[in-house]
Amino acid sequence: MAWWRRKKQPLAGPSDGKVSVPRGLWTKCDACGEITFTAEFVQNLRVCPGCGHHHVLPTRERIAAMLDADTWEPMDLELRSGDPLRFVDQAPYKDRISKAEHSAGPGDAFTSGVGRIDGVPASVGFFVFEFMGGSMGSVVGEKVTRVFERAVERRLPAVVFSASGGARMQEGILSLMQMAKTSAARGRLRAAGLPYISVCLHPTTGGVAASFAMQGDLIVAEPKALVGFAGPRVVQQTIGQELPAGFQRAEFLLEHGMVDRIISRLELREQLGLMLRLLGARPAVDLRAD
Repeated sequence: MAWWRRKKQPLAGPSDGKVSVPRGLWTKCDACGEITFTAEFVQNLRVCPGCGHHHVLPTRERIAAMLDADTWEPMDLELRSGDPLRFVDQAPYKDRISKAEHSAGPGDAFTSGVGRIDGVPASVGFFVFEFMGGSMGSVVGEKVTRVFERAVERRLPAVVFSASGGARMQEGILSLMQMAKTSAARGRLRAAGLPYISVCLHPTTGGVAASFAMQGDLIVAEPKALVGFAGPRVVQQTIGQELPAGFQRAEFLLEHGMVDRIISRLELREQLGLMLRLLGARPAVDLRAD
């Protein structure tokens, strides 16, 4: 048979001839539509390299980004939510907690501990929005309180990264009581003369925004973060008026004096360290209790 009539063997691959691309290889920006390699996108702290839009950053990645390497010491790991009201709506509260722990990990919607931010030791807390929308129940309130109390005990500044839908309705008045409890602990920190920086992430709403999240010596926010007690849609429906453009976004709050600075996630750790030093935080020390 002549060479020009010889049948060639097909290349190995899918039977339909299409070339498959592994899922998750690329990430598309929600704001501008730019497509980026996911590995590069994650390395850039999930900030779009094209337009600077800040996408949701998982708590585990945020802790790694905000704290110096190998300095994070989580605490209060033994605390777990109970079901004091035996609450049931579409599902029992216990089942909701179990589901949240299965998807987001144990420890409820807040993780607390000590670590160093750009070399400055601090008592730090992070809301875990992946756990029931970062809602604040009794356990979250206790952990936030311990962040402030630990700061007083060890003479450290306090930093809290808030991202929450507000008080947890399944715990009723017990969740609302956490607003007063955490605010009282923050007051004791102020009386001790120790600094507190509140970092408002997207979203910071409800009872969290109405208490310690807006009580920082410095209040900073990520770009375009939604910060407020009730969401703009609820406010508009309640008052029956058209709201200003950008209402309750970080830029609107900065313009009206409700937050002190808007800082890109890419610069946040360095800027927090600088602000802590300006507020009189001590240089690096042994974080372990005496």
